[in-house]
Amino acid sequence: MDAPVIVHPPGPGGRRVTIRGEHAGTATGTADLLEFLRRAGLDDLDALDLRRPELVQWRGAGPERWED
Repeated sequence: MDAPVIVHPPGPGGRRVTIRGEHAGTATGTADLLEFLRRAGLDDLDALDLRRPELVQWRGAGPERWED
């Protein structure tokens, strides 16, 4: 089973985020990603949860890199 949240590779201006197959926006950092998750009803998560591979799939780089 794929993770419900996909953080796409870094690019100019941030990283595209997909939640349950829907485009949620472009994140420029952890705060943006957590806000997208909150809007999607996953508001009980924190920055540590973002490292859980069953929840978030990081493509191209991990959570320490946001722009190309």
